[in-house]
Amino acid sequence: MSATGLSDFVLEEPGESTYIREVYGKTLVELGREGRDIVVLDADLTVSTKTSYFGKEFPERFFTMGVSEQDMMATAAGFALSGKVPFASTFAVFATGRAWEHVRQSIAFPGLNVKIVATHAGVTVGEDGATHQALEDVALMRVLPNMKVIVPADAVETEQVIRAIVRDKGPVYVRLARVKFPTIFNESYHFDIGKARILRGGTDVTIFAIGIMVSEALEAARILVKGGVSACVVNVSSVKPIDVETIVKTASVTGAVVTAEDHSIIGGLGGAVSEVLGEYCPTPIKRIGMRDRFGTSGNGMKLLEHFGLKARNIADAARGLLDINRRSESVGL
Repeated sequence: MSATGLSDFVLEEPGESTYIREVYGKTLVELGREGRDIVVLDADLTVSTKTSYFGKEFPERFFTMGVSEQDMMATAAGFALSGKVPFASTFAVFATGRAWEHVRQSIAFPGLNVKIVATHAGVTVGEDGATHQALEDVALMRVLPNMKVIVPADAVETEQVIRAIVRDKGPVYVRLARVKFPTIFNESYHFDIGKARILRGGTDVTIFAIGIMVSEALEAARILVKGGVSACVVNVSSVKPIDVETIVKTASVTGAVVTAEDHSIIGGLGGAVSEVLGEYCPTPIKRIGMRDRFGTSGNGMKLLEHFGLKARNIADAARGLLDINRRSESVGL
């Protein structure tokens, strides 16, 4: 932990912003060179998901399925049964919504080694509008037995996640986005499936975040410290399996929790953390995310502002919780 309270693997200031879907595409190519068992499938969106990089280098292992997401998932299951390591990619709303039954029956139920890596998740999809802004995909995947759910926070973590899921056996859902993410980790960062990482120490409030909201959570902590509030920031990129130990440990220290996600607060990170705290460590909590509604068309980053998903909103939620705790203590509750 550095003198500023940041963990040693966190940059002092956000670095260059990067399309993490491009990192995905380039990492696939590297993995394809390392092993011939990897095959890649896409549903007519190869340029957007960046699987086209793999297709150009390994056309014999690249399968464009057309606008047929259900067929893509069933075909990926067949590849897994044949001993291959299939990556199936499309937009998140199609991977988890249109193809959900096929994911459930053909991949999750038999526990097959299929890697579903979906891009264009959350309101940051932007101008494509509410129909394409997957706000329930984490919930849909998290509810499936055998399915792991991972949401990387930046380019450094994205590469490590893609490499980690190749080594891991069984179905995985990885959620990527359309917009650029600030780089927040240095090269000493290490991702482990099932582990949350404490990015900043704090004693007054814990902020749990995923995806692009991790950088917003770090900025919220910088805002809060100026007002004398010490915020612990935790990256919960492994939403399932979730790191119960770290969640309980940090929440028990601060006694106040805020969650932050570009996803519905129902069934996503907020739901997952609430489940853990409700069972093991009851703690006042405020969930920052989409509040039981669909998105709308607009610039992706401006939509974060429009829907209250920015650092200042996280900081305001933290202050509000601390005020409630102080009032409760003053009346002896």
